Formats: sequence, structure tokens, C-alpha cells
Amino acid sequence: QVQLVESGGGLLQAGGSLRLSCAASGRTFSSYFMGWFRQAPGKEREFVAAISWTLPNTYYADSVKGRFTISRDNAKNTVYLQMNSLKPEDTAVYYCAAGKRYLATLPNDYDYWGQGTQVTVSS
Repeated sequence: QVQLVESGGGLLQAGGSLRLSCAASGRTFSSYFMGWFRQAPGKEREFVAAISWTLPNTYYADSVKGRFTISRDNAKNTVYLQMNSLKPEDTAVYYCAAGKRYLATLPNDYDYWGQGTQVTVSS
């Protein structure tokens, strides 16, 4: 079982920065790969970024590449999403997720989800 808790969302102006955190816990959480997704009103859940607890590679959606950075702190069991140069179109509920496929991009490849944290970017 894996429990995920997101934090760090909020309201900010376009061009600003925000760091989201995902705290992972549970008996088997370290055996899963981690990802960030987002969902805007009226849209499907969209892949943002993925990372492993042990392997060095990361993967990003084209829409956020160069602006967002996914990272982890193994000692804190926490995955981060650093978001820079934010745009109004980044407004969404952001979710962290855990799954068994390496750098997966489909929601169905993830087994556990956090509750989500709202990010709102004004123009």
C-alpha cells in the first residue's frame, strides 16, 4: 500500500514560481515509480513529469519541458515539482501518483494517487 499527500499549491501571477511536494509513505512505496499529473476543468488528466526513486532519468511533457523540474529527496520520501515561468494555462489540480512502469505517461499505469493540490495562475 502507498499513501501520497500533495502540498504546495496556491494562487500566483503569470511568470511566477511554485514548488509542489508529494510525501510518500506505506509499506511498499519505494518499489514504485513516481509521476505528476494535472487536470484542468473540463479536460482529461494530463501527464506532466515522471521520476524513479533510484534511476537517474526523468521525463517531461512537451508543454512543461524547460519550465518544470521533477526531483526527489529519498531521505524525506518526498517527490517535488518545481514550476517556473508559470502560465495561466498551467492552472489545474496537480496530482502525484505511484505506479509499476518506469517513466509512464498514462494515468492507467499508476496505481496510487494523492488527493490533489490546486494551482491557479493569473494573467
